[in-house]
Amino acid sequence: MGTNVSRAVVVAGLVGAGVYAVLSRRRTDPVWLRTNHAGRTVTLYAGPAAVLGAAAGTAAAPGPVRGRAAGVLAVLAAGGCGAYDDLVGTDDPRRGFRAHLGALRGGEVTSGAVKLFGIGAAGVLAGLLIEERAVDGVLTGAVIAGTAHLVNLVDVGPGVAVGSVVLLGAVAGMPGAAAAAVLAPADLGERTMLGDTGAHGLGAALGIALARGGGCLGGSAGRAALAVGLVAAAANGERVSGLARRASGVLRRVAGVAGR
Repeated sequence: MGTNVSRAVVVAGLVGAGVYAVLSRRRTDPVWLRTNHAGRTVTLYAGPAAVLGAAAGTAAAPGPVRGRAAGVLAVLAAGGCGAYDDLVGTDDPRRGFRAHLGALRGGEVTSGAVKLFGIGAAGVLAGLLIEERAVDGVLTGAVIAGTAHLVNLVDVGPGVAVGSVVLLGAVAGMPGAAAAAVLAPADLGERTMLGDTGAHGLGAALGIALARGGGCLGGSAGRAALAVGLVAAAANGERVSGLARRASGVLRRVAGVAGR
């Protein structure tokens, strides 16, 4: 790992841990509290911490300034759209693309629709700024938005989303994965959760790393294949989330926190 990459990893971890520590010391507004799968009250503070940590890691990573700025834009926009859904769409029982698009056809703009189109637009804009060719920019944008959605799909229980980002981020060379790693103990220990804010922000950062990665994922064909796979995952969202729930139970048992 190069010096610049190592520095970006450290920056992401420090910012993520620092933001979470600062937020955790403040008096918690009820709007930032949620009841998790086990009926425990947890905060949403891991979300902003993950987004800012991932954005800082992206900004500190090696590479052209334009590409890094586009990456920061995508991460902050995805996290911002997720935060809007966290704070505004709390009482909306509708889930999934079909439900929100159906509401949109009926003339209702839901927080989920804002998230869907906002993250998609930010992803494509970032992709066009990162890539030289328009087709590659659109494909990169699709991967960014699709990965943001995928991470949100697996964020259905403690440890799964952060664990997925840490593992895939390490393979893809994503400095922002360090922000997920430092938040993993609090997430797995059921003191906080990523929410839509953190899941989408981390997912966007992971999508950038995957789309820009070398080897089998490099080139237009690799990006197209990855985009198709992400669309397939979105189409089978309930199945993906079900697998994530089972994985969460395994992780909690391994970590010794199940039944706490």
